[in-house]
Amino acid sequence: MPHKKQVYVTGHKGLVGSALVRALSGNPDVEVITRTRQELDLLNQGAVHQFFSRYAIDIVIHAAGKVGGIVANQSAQADFLYENLLVASNVIGAAAKNSVGKLLYLGSSCVYPKLAPQPIREESLLSSALESTNEGYAVAKIAGLKLCEMFRLQYGKDFFAAMPTNLYGPGDNFHPTSSHVIPGMMRRFHEAKIKGGKSVIIWGTGSPLREFLHVDDLARACILILNSDQYDKKLINIGSGEELSILELALLMQQVVGFKGQVLADPSRPDGTPRKRLDTSRLLALGFKPQISLREGLAKTYAWALAHQVFEPPRRNEPTIIAHA
Repeated sequence: MPHKKQVYVTGHKGLVGSALVRALSGNPDVEVITRTRQELDLLNQGAVHQFFSRYAIDIVIHAAGKVGGIVANQSAQADFLYENLLVASNVIGAAAKNSVGKLLYLGSSCVYPKLAPQPIREESLLSSALESTNEGYAVAKIAGLKLCEMFRLQYGKDFFAAMPTNLYGPGDNFHPTSSHVIPGMMRRFHEAKIKGGKSVIIWGTGSPLREFLHVDDLARACILILNSDQYDKKLINIGSGEELSILELALLMQQVVGFKGQVLADPSRPDGTPRKRLDTSRLLALGFKPQISLREGLAKTYAWALAHQVFEPPRRNEPTIIAHA
């Protein structure tokens, strides 16, 4: 029988990993390999090397890592740096030692400087200071992508990295305090609808611009990158190429969730970074085009969240506050 490509997806239970498994599972020429943390602790270097030595893995897509919102990142900088650095080192090192054919390392747009010119090009990496609130996570991600680059330059390994924009979709984290902007906002609007709230308040003026990509579009982009003969292995951004203001996002979320009250801005609160959009010229040159609009993606995500009962009961009868990323 012809050999099926063995594709190991780390972090397969997370937002990104689960999307990659969905996308790859429809390919009859691919055998997707996954391991839970209980089956394989990626923090354990010996266990990771032993795992890679047992399987003839062709491709690794590294999507595992410790992630969280701004509160979690800011309050646990050492944990985010240590765990993500160790996991990346273990996986990339074991893949190199055991002759894995290709490795795609997924980073984050937070690797770029806080004040990088917009839209952010890949060349902006390490050009100036990072955002201080998630510096630990960002430094770990930069180390991982640089490790891929150095293995490619020194040993000729086909290891490369991609930097996604803000992601959302089924499997996201809807925790009240540790979620990112879309699941956090979705929870707040849902809770306001359920308890009959009169308003939802967003922090700041609502003017900051953000870019979002559905996680299934990310998975399609990753597969395109892995299969492309035109990709030159340089760092590559993955994004939708479209942006909207936080207020526009809130108004769209209001429609999707079906909240009938008002959406109010609180300009006394900080706005944060005015704009954060990735330059996706390299990806577009490979023929990538997102298939899921933001409205459609939000509707599908909300339906998934309701079906999986991810929302907790309302906690208090008071105006709802949303802090954006």
